[in-house]
Amino acid sequence: MKVLILGGDGYLGWPTAMYLSRRGYEVAVLDNMIKHFWEAEVGVDPLVQTRPMHIRSQVWEELTGQQIQTFVCDIAENPKCLYKAIDKFMPDAIVHFAEQPSAPFSMMDRDKCVTTQQNNVNGTLNLIFAIQHTNPDIHIIKLGTMGEYGTPNIDIEEGWLNVEHNGRKDRVLYPKKPHSFYHLSKVHDSNNLEFACRAWDLRVTDLNQGAVYGIDTEETKMHPDLITSFHYDSIFGTVINRFVVQVAKNLPITVYGSGNQQRGFLNILDTIKCIELAIESPAEKGEFRVFNQFTEQFSLNNLASMVSDVAQKMGLDPVVEHIKNPRVEMEDHYYNAQHSGLLELGLKPNLLTDSVIESMIKNVLKHIDRVDENLIYPKIKWCHKK
Repeated sequence: MKVLILGGDGYLGWPTAMYLSRRGYEVAVLDNMIKHFWEAEVGVDPLVQTRPMHIRSQVWEELTGQQIQTFVCDIAENPKCLYKAIDKFMPDAIVHFAEQPSAPFSMMDRDKCVTTQQNNVNGTLNLIFAIQHTNPDIHIIKLGTMGEYGTPNIDIEEGWLNVEHNGRKDRVLYPKKPHSFYHLSKVHDSNNLEFACRAWDLRVTDLNQGAVYGIDTEETKMHPDLITSFHYDSIFGTVINRFVVQVAKNLPITVYGSGNQQRGFLNILDTIKCIELAIESPAEKGEFRVFNQFTEQFSLNNLASMVSDVAQKMGLDPVVEHIKNPRVEMEDHYYNAQHSGLLELGLKPNLLTDSVIESMIKNVLKHIDRVDENLIYPKIKWCHKK
Protein backbone atom coordinates (compact mmCIF):
# COMPACT_ATOMS: atom_id res chain seq x y z
CA MET A 1 0.00 0.00 0.00
CA LYS A 2 1.22 3.51 -0.85
CA VAL A 3 1.01 6.24 1.80
CA LEU A 4 1.81 9.93 1.33
CA ILE A 5 2.53 11.82 4.57
CA LEU A 6 1.97 15.58 4.48
CA GLY A 7 4.08 17.36 7.09
CA GLY A 8 6.54 14.47 6.84
CA ASP A 9 9.43 16.50 8.25
CA GLY A 10 7.63 17.10 11.55
CA TYR A 11 7.58 15.71 15.07
CA LEU A 12 4.96 13.07 14.22
CA GLY A 13 5.28 12.92 10.45
CA TRP A 14 8.85 11.63 10.25
CA PRO A 15 8.54 8.82 12.87
CA THR A 16 5.29 7.74 11.21
CA ALA A 17 7.03 7.58 7.82
CA MET A 18 9.83 5.36 9.15
CA TYR A 19 7.41 3.12 11.05
CA LEU A 20 5.26 2.51 7.97
CA SER A 21 8.27 2.07 5.69
CA ARG A 22 9.74 -0.55 7.99
CA ARG A 23 6.47 -2.47 7.87
CA GLY A 24 6.38 -2.74 4.11
CA TYR A 25 4.36 0.29 3.07
CA GLU A 26 5.59 2.37 0.14
CA VAL A 27 6.00 5.79 1.74
CA ALA A 28 6.54 9.33 0.52
CA VAL A 29 6.83 12.48 2.65
CA LEU A 30 5.94 16.03 1.69
CA ASP A 31 6.80 19.21 3.61
CA ASN A 32 7.62 22.87 3.00
CA MET A 33 9.88 23.08 6.10
CA ILE A 34 8.16 26.27 7.23
CA LYS A 35 8.07 25.11 10.86
CA HIS A 36 11.81 25.88 11.06
CA PHE A 37 11.06 29.44 9.90
CA TRP A 38 8.31 29.85 12.49
CA GLU A 39 10.68 28.62 15.22
CA ALA A 40 13.31 31.15 14.14
CA GLU A 41 10.67 33.87 13.88
CA VAL A 42 9.65 33.51 17.53
CA GLY A 43 13.16 32.67 18.77
CA VAL A 44 12.86 29.04 19.89
CA ASP A 45 14.73 25.81 19.14
CA PRO A 46 14.05 22.13 19.80
CA LEU A 47 16.27 20.57 22.45
CA VAL A 48 18.34 18.92 19.70
CA GLN A 49 18.32 20.01 16.07
CA THR A 50 16.98 17.44 13.61
CA ARG A 51 18.53 16.72 10.24
CA PRO A 52 16.85 17.97 7.03
CA MET A 53 14.20 15.72 5.57
CA HIS A 54 16.17 14.62 2.50
CA ILE A 55 19.20 13.67 4.62
CA ARG A 56 17.06 11.64 7.00
CA SER A 57 15.57 9.88 4.01
CA GLN A 58 19.04 9.06 2.68
CA VAL A 59 20.16 7.70 6.07
CA TRP A 60 17.01 5.60 6.30
CA GLU A 61 17.63 4.04 2.90
CA GLU A 62 21.27 3.30 3.79
CA LEU A 63 20.21 1.57 7.01
CA THR A 64 17.17 -0.35 5.81
CA GLY A 65 17.28 -0.49 2.03
CA GLN A 66 13.78 1.07 2.08
CA GLN A 67 13.21 4.29 0.16
CA ILE A 68 11.15 7.18 1.52
CA GLN A 69 10.47 9.50 -1.39
CA THR A 70 10.56 13.25 -0.58
CA PHE A 71 8.58 16.17 -2.00
CA VAL A 72 9.18 19.82 -1.05
CA CYS A 73 5.88 21.62 -1.45
CA ASP A 74 3.70 24.22 0.28
CA ILE A 75 0.22 22.75 0.07
CA ALA A 76 -1.44 25.96 1.29
CA GLU A 77 0.26 28.31 -1.16
CA ASN A 78 1.03 26.05 -4.13
CA PRO A 79 -1.85 23.66 -4.85
CA LYS A 80 -0.42 22.76 -8.28
CA CYS A 81 2.63 21.31 -6.54
CA LEU A 82 0.35 19.15 -4.38
CA TYR A 83 -1.59 17.97 -7.43
CA LYS A 84 1.67 16.95 -9.12
CA ALA A 85 2.94 15.07 -6.06
CA ILE A 86 -0.30 13.08 -5.80
CA ASP A 87 -0.35 12.43 -9.55
CA LYS A 88 3.25 11.20 -9.42
CA PHE A 89 3.07 9.04 -6.30
CA MET A 90 -0.58 7.90 -6.61
CA PRO A 91 -1.13 7.05 -2.92
CA ASP A 92 -3.85 4.85 -1.52
CA ALA A 93 -3.94 6.95 1.66
CA ILE A 94 -2.77 10.45 2.60
CA VAL A 95 -1.88 11.26 6.21
CA HIS A 96 -2.31 14.99 6.80
CA PHE A 97 0.01 16.40 9.50
CA ALA A 98 0.90 19.56 7.52
CA GLU A 99 -0.44 22.27 9.82
CA GLN A 100 0.77 24.97 12.18
CA PRO A 101 0.48 23.05 15.48
CA SER A 102 0.66 25.66 18.26
CA ALA A 103 -2.19 27.33 20.14
CA PRO A 104 0.10 30.01 21.69
CA PHE A 105 1.57 30.84 18.25
CA SER A 106 -1.94 31.44 16.90
CA MET A 107 -2.71 33.79 19.81
CA MET A 108 0.41 35.96 19.56
CA ASP A 109 -1.06 38.64 17.29
CA ARG A 110 -3.15 39.22 14.19
CA ASP A 111 -0.36 38.12 11.85
CA LYS A 112 0.20 34.76 13.57
CA CYS A 113 -3.53 34.14 13.78
CA VAL A 114 -3.98 34.75 10.05
CA THR A 115 -0.89 32.67 9.24
CA THR A 116 -2.32 29.77 11.24
CA GLN A 117 -5.78 29.93 9.72
CA GLN A 118 -4.57 30.40 6.15
CA ASN A 119 -1.94 27.65 6.39
CA ASN A 120 -4.23 25.12 8.03
CA VAL A 121 -7.59 25.78 6.39
CA ASN A 122 -6.26 26.53 2.90
CA GLY A 123 -3.94 23.52 2.99
CA THR A 124 -6.80 21.18 3.86
CA LEU A 125 -9.08 22.69 1.21
CA ASN A 126 -6.35 22.31 -1.41
CA LEU A 127 -5.93 18.67 -0.36
CA ILE A 128 -9.67 18.06 -0.73
CA PHE A 129 -9.70 19.48 -4.25
CA ALA A 130 -6.50 17.67 -5.21
CA ILE A 131 -8.01 14.33 -4.22
CA GLN A 132 -11.29 15.07 -5.96
CA HIS A 133 -9.27 15.91 -9.08
CA THR A 134 -6.87 12.96 -8.93
CA ASN A 135 -8.61 10.03 -7.25
CA PRO A 136 -11.64 10.50 -4.97
CA ASP A 137 -11.07 7.03 -3.54
CA ILE A 138 -7.87 8.09 -1.70
CA HIS A 139 -8.41 7.80 2.05
CA ILE A 140 -7.61 11.03 3.95
CA ILE A 141 -6.35 10.50 7.50
CA LYS A 142 -6.43 13.94 9.07
CA LEU A 143 -4.82 14.90 12.37
CA GLY A 144 -7.41 16.84 14.34
CA THR A 145 -7.27 17.71 18.03
CA MET A 146 -9.27 17.09 21.17
CA GLY A 147 -9.02 20.86 21.65
CA GLU A 148 -11.76 21.25 19.05
CA TYR A 149 -14.32 20.18 21.64
CA GLY A 150 -13.23 22.49 24.46
CA THR A 151 -14.56 21.52 27.89
CA PRO A 152 -18.33 20.99 27.57
CA ASN A 153 -20.46 20.09 30.57
CA ILE A 154 -21.57 16.85 28.89
CA ASP A 155 -19.70 13.75 27.73
CA ILE A 156 -17.58 14.26 24.62
CA GLU A 157 -18.60 11.73 21.97
CA GLU A 158 -16.42 10.61 19.06
CA GLY A 159 -17.19 13.37 16.60
CA TRP A 160 -20.96 12.98 16.35
CA LEU A 161 -23.89 13.62 18.67
CA ASN A 162 -27.40 12.18 18.58
CA VAL A 163 -29.86 14.94 19.47
CA GLU A 164 -33.58 15.23 20.07
CA HIS A 165 -35.23 18.62 19.68
CA ASN A 166 -38.94 19.43 19.68
CA GLY A 167 -39.79 15.78 19.25
CA ARG A 168 -37.46 15.17 16.30
CA LYS A 169 -34.12 13.32 16.23
CA ASP A 170 -30.96 13.81 14.19
CA ARG A 171 -27.24 13.00 14.18
CA VAL A 172 -25.03 16.07 14.01
CA LEU A 173 -21.35 16.90 14.33
CA TYR A 174 -20.53 17.36 18.00
CA PRO A 175 -20.70 21.09 18.96
CA LYS A 176 -17.24 22.66 19.22
CA LYS A 177 -15.89 25.26 21.68
CA PRO A 178 -12.18 25.52 20.78
CA HIS A 179 -9.70 27.27 23.07
CA SER A 180 -7.61 29.13 20.48
CA PHE A 181 -7.46 30.28 16.88
CA TYR A 182 -5.30 27.20 16.19
CA HIS A 183 -7.96 24.85 17.55
CA LEU A 184 -10.59 26.84 15.65
CA SER A 185 -8.69 26.20 12.40
CA LYS A 186 -9.01 22.48 13.12
CA VAL A 187 -12.77 22.91 13.54
CA HIS A 188 -12.93 24.54 10.11
CA ASP A 189 -10.95 21.59 8.71
CA SER A 190 -13.41 19.10 10.20
CA ASN A 191 -16.40 20.96 8.78
CA ASN A 192 -14.84 21.23 5.32
CA LEU A 193 -13.87 17.56 5.27
CA GLU A 194 -17.31 16.42 6.44
CA PHE A 195 -18.92 18.49 3.69
CA ALA A 196 -16.59 16.96 1.07
CA CYS A 197 -17.65 13.50 2.22
CA ARG A 198 -21.32 14.40 1.76
CA ALA A 199 -20.85 16.27 -1.52
CA TRP A 200 -18.19 14.20 -3.28
CA ASP A 201 -18.22 10.81 -1.54
CA LEU A 202 -14.69 11.28 -0.19
CA ARG A 203 -13.51 8.95 2.58
CA VAL A 204 -12.04 10.67 5.66
CA THR A 205 -10.82 9.62 9.10
CA ASP A 206 -10.47 12.59 11.45
CA LEU A 207 -8.23 11.77 14.42
CA ASN A 208 -8.96 14.16 17.27
CA GLN A 209 -5.68 13.74 19.09
CA GLY A 210 -4.75 14.55 22.66
CA ALA A 211 -1.35 15.92 23.69
CA VAL A 212 1.48 13.61 22.60
CA TYR A 213 4.57 12.88 24.68
CA GLY A 214 7.81 11.04 23.97
CA ILE A 215 10.34 11.06 21.14
CA ASP A 216 11.71 7.51 21.12
CA THR A 217 10.45 4.91 18.66
CA GLU A 218 12.21 1.78 17.45
CA GLU A 219 13.12 3.68 14.30
CA THR A 220 14.33 6.98 15.80
CA LYS A 221 16.76 5.01 17.99
CA MET A 222 18.41 3.39 14.97
CA HIS A 223 20.68 6.38 14.17
CA PRO A 224 21.27 9.90 15.60
CA ASP A 225 20.27 11.44 12.27
CA LEU A 226 16.80 9.87 12.51
CA ILE A 227 15.65 11.54 15.74
CA THR A 228 12.51 13.64 15.87
CA SER A 229 12.08 17.02 17.55
CA PHE A 230 11.56 17.68 21.26
CA HIS A 231 10.14 21.12 22.08
CA TYR A 232 9.99 22.36 25.65
CA ASP A 233 9.35 26.09 25.03
CA SER A 234 6.06 27.80 25.87
CA ILE A 235 5.03 28.14 22.21
CA PHE A 236 5.65 24.79 20.52
CA GLY A 237 6.37 22.64 23.58
CA THR A 238 3.83 20.42 25.34
CA VAL A 239 3.06 20.50 29.04
CA ILE A 240 4.77 17.18 29.83
CA ASN A 241 7.91 18.23 27.98
CA ARG A 242 7.94 21.52 29.88
CA PHE A 243 7.57 19.83 33.27
CA VAL A 244 10.30 17.30 32.47
CA VAL A 245 12.75 20.00 31.42
CA GLN A 246 11.98 22.07 34.50
CA VAL A 247 12.84 19.27 36.93
CA ALA A 248 15.96 18.35 34.95
CA LYS A 249 17.08 22.00 35.03
CA ASN A 250 16.25 22.31 38.76
CA LEU A 251 13.50 24.85 38.04
CA PRO A 252 10.01 24.95 39.59
CA ILE A 253 7.31 22.98 37.78
CA THR A 254 5.02 25.82 36.70
CA VAL A 255 1.33 24.90 36.62
CA TYR A 256 -1.04 27.33 34.92
CA GLY A 257 -3.80 28.52 37.25
CA SER A 258 -5.50 26.02 39.55
CA GLY A 259 -4.07 23.05 37.67
CA ASN A 260 -7.45 21.31 37.55
CA GLN A 261 -7.64 21.57 33.75
CA GLN A 262 -8.07 18.06 32.32
CA ARG A 263 -6.97 16.83 28.90
CA GLY A 264 -6.32 13.61 27.00
CA PHE A 265 -2.75 12.34 26.44
CA LEU A 266 -1.00 9.59 24.50
CA ASN A 267 2.44 8.20 23.80
CA ILE A 268 4.03 8.88 20.39
CA LEU A 269 4.09 5.10 19.88
CA ASP A 270 0.30 5.06 20.08
CA THR A 271 -0.04 8.00 17.69
CA ILE A 272 1.87 6.06 15.06
CA LYS A 273 -0.07 2.85 15.70
CA CYS A 274 -3.36 4.73 15.39
CA ILE A 275 -2.33 5.95 11.94
CA GLU A 276 -1.58 2.39 10.87
CA LEU A 277 -4.90 1.13 12.24
CA ALA A 278 -6.77 3.85 10.34
CA ILE A 279 -4.91 2.99 7.12
CA GLU A 280 -5.65 -0.71 7.45
CA SER A 281 -9.36 -0.12 8.18
CA PRO A 282 -10.28 2.82 5.95
CA ALA A 283 -13.43 4.90 6.14
CA GLU A 284 -16.17 4.01 3.67
CA LYS A 285 -16.87 6.16 0.61
CA GLY A 286 -18.83 9.20 1.75
CA GLU A 287 -17.99 8.56 5.41
CA PHE A 288 -16.57 11.21 7.72
CA ARG A 289 -15.28 9.01 10.53
CA VAL A 290 -14.02 10.48 13.80
CA PHE A 291 -11.86 8.86 16.45
CA ASN A 292 -10.84 10.54 19.70
CA GLN A 293 -7.16 9.65 19.77
CA PHE A 294 -5.88 9.53 23.33
CA THR A 295 -5.33 6.83 25.92
CA GLU A 296 -5.45 8.58 29.31
CA GLN A 297 -6.91 11.70 30.92
CA PHE A 298 -4.93 13.77 33.41
CA SER A 299 -5.21 17.13 35.08
CA LEU A 300 -2.20 19.44 35.12
CA ASN A 301 -1.91 18.76 38.84
CA ASN A 302 -1.84 15.00 38.14
CA LEU A 303 0.99 15.47 35.64
CA ALA A 304 2.97 17.77 37.91
CA SER A 305 2.67 15.25 40.75
CA MET A 306 3.73 12.33 38.54
CA VAL A 307 6.79 14.14 37.18
CA SER A 308 7.69 15.38 40.67
CA ASP A 309 7.48 11.89 42.19
CA VAL A 310 9.76 10.40 39.53
CA ALA A 311 12.23 13.28 39.83
CA GLN A 312 12.46 12.75 43.60
CA LYS A 313 13.23 9.06 43.10
CA MET A 314 16.03 10.12 40.74
CA GLY A 315 17.60 12.30 43.43
CA LEU A 316 16.36 15.60 42.03
CA ASP A 317 14.65 18.29 44.10
CA PRO A 318 11.39 19.22 42.33
CA VAL A 319 9.10 22.04 43.45
CA VAL A 320 5.61 22.68 42.07
CA GLU A 321 4.57 26.30 41.63
CA HIS A 322 1.22 27.66 40.43
CA ILE A 323 1.40 30.75 38.21
CA LYS A 324 -1.23 32.98 36.65
CA ASN A 325 -2.88 31.28 33.70
CA PRO A 326 -2.02 33.10 30.45
CA ARG A 327 -4.88 31.35 28.66
CA VAL A 328 -8.61 32.00 28.67
CA GLU A 329 -10.02 28.61 29.66
CA MET A 330 -12.11 26.90 32.31
CA GLU A 331 -9.85 25.59 35.06
CA ASP A 332 -12.45 23.63 37.02
CA HIS A 333 -14.68 21.67 34.69
CA TYR A 334 -16.31 18.37 33.82
CA TYR A 335 -14.34 16.27 31.34
CA ASN A 336 -15.29 12.83 30.10
CA ALA A 337 -14.31 12.04 26.52
CA GLN A 338 -15.20 8.80 24.78
CA HIS A 339 -12.35 7.01 22.97
CA SER A 340 -13.41 3.48 22.16
CA GLY A 341 -13.08 3.45 18.35
CA LEU A 342 -9.33 2.93 18.07
CA LEU A 343 -9.33 0.44 20.93
CA GLU A 344 -11.92 -1.58 19.01
CA LEU A 345 -9.60 -1.52 15.97
CA GLY A 346 -6.87 -3.09 18.12
CA LEU A 347 -4.93 -0.30 19.80
CA LYS A 348 -3.02 -1.55 22.87
CA PRO A 349 -2.04 1.62 24.76
CA ASN A 350 1.44 2.49 26.00
CA LEU A 351 0.62 4.31 29.23
CA LEU A 352 2.43 7.13 31.01
CA THR A 353 4.44 5.16 33.57
CA ASP A 354 7.25 6.19 35.91
CA SER A 355 9.75 4.53 33.58
CA VAL A 356 8.53 6.61 30.62
CA ILE A 357 8.88 9.84 32.62
CA GLU A 358 12.31 8.78 33.92
CA SER A 359 13.47 8.08 30.36
CA MET A 360 12.32 11.54 29.26
CA ILE A 361 14.14 13.22 32.16
CA LYS A 362 17.33 11.27 31.41
CA ASN A 363 17.15 12.31 27.76
CA VAL A 364 16.91 15.97 28.78
CA LEU A 365 19.81 15.61 31.23
CA LYS A 366 22.02 14.47 28.33
CA HIS A 367 21.46 17.83 26.66
CA ILE A 368 20.90 20.01 29.72
CA ASP A 369 23.42 22.58 28.52
CA ARG A 370 21.11 23.33 25.56
CA VAL A 371 18.13 24.24 27.72
CA ASP A 372 17.26 27.94 27.68
CA GLU A 373 15.07 28.50 30.73
CA ASN A 374 13.84 31.83 29.32
CA LEU A 375 11.92 29.91 26.66
CA ILE A 376 9.92 27.90 29.19
CA TYR A 377 7.86 30.64 30.82
CA PRO A 378 4.72 31.90 29.03
CA LYS A 379 4.91 35.29 27.35
CA ILE A 380 1.77 35.07 25.21
CA LYS A 381 -1.55 35.99 26.80
CA TRP A 382 -4.90 34.99 25.35
CA CYS A 383 -6.55 38.17 26.61
CA HIS A 384 -5.26 41.41 25.05
CA LYS A 385 -7.46 43.73 27.11
CA LYS A 386 -5.61 46.69 28.64
